[in-house]
Amino acid sequence: MGVVLFGIALPPVQGFDTGSRLLATGGITQIEGAAGGGLVPWAVLSGYGQKDEWGGDLFVTYARTDDYALGAAGVSVAFGNRVEFSLSTQLLDIDDLADDLGLPDDTLRQEIVGVKARLLGDLIYGVVPQFSAGLQYKHNADFDVPALTGARDDDDIDFYLNASRLWLSGIYGYPVLVNVGLRFSRANQLGLLGFGGDKDGSRDTLFEASAGILLRRDLLLGYEYRQKPDNLSFAAEDDWQDAFLAWFPNKYLSLTGAWIDLGSVAGKSGQDGFYFSVEGTY
Repeated sequence: MGVVLFGIALPPVQGFDTGSRLLATGGITQIEGAAGGGLVPWAVLSGYGQKDEWGGDLFVTYARTDDYALGAAGVSVAFGNRVEFSLSTQLLDIDDLADDLGLPDDTLRQEIVGVKARLLGDLIYGVVPQFSAGLQYKHNADFDVPALTGARDDDDIDFYLNASRLWLSGIYGYPVLVNVGLRFSRANQLGLLGFGGDKDGSRDTLFEASAGILLRRDLLLGYEYRQKPDNLSFAAEDDWQDAFLAWFPNKYLSLTGAWIDLGSVAGKSGQDGFYFSVEGTY
């Protein structure tokens, strides 16, 4: 298991206030556009805004495995540390699979609109962890290939619930973050292979989790796990995991690198590789 980190340090933007919350408490941007880890949303909201403050993120992500490449980009905005809105797009390169199976397209595109609301609790203070609920409306813009695999629909909504807690005292003085969540979804490979399938057309209840330790106030080392549905008979869908390192040189920038293990994707096994993401916070 390895971890990839890349990045450059940029100075703070003079005269621009990013909000009152502590460094790194907005997490990074999850691959579907929500604040959290790379694979899993957390209960935190994007940016550093607290009561009566605005915040948000812009992100670009690239992931590469043996047979696939995925690019994602998007924007989010949050107000008062209470509600978050996000827009993102994903583009999956399936060139090798298209050649092997004679598919009509070698890329798959998906658009995602997300909303997340903080329900109760706090990430750091008080007895109750921070709880948030969200939804992600997903539209597959290239449905010819998913339809051939047995997918039923080109759009659907994921619902999720997360609880997150950051213990500042942590382990031997190192702050520790833990996040657990449930997702209600029938998205095949995030929705890039459509929704529902010939095996199962209903939503599954799926478990997600993240854990991390702040090695320094600006450096977070962590692990994520994401359970996946298995709706298509033509190819099994495995659970995902990653080990990541996120660097927060200031409140305006974060850079994340990770080793990812996606298991079998569309009939091609052993899909592990790397992931990196750049995020600007405003």
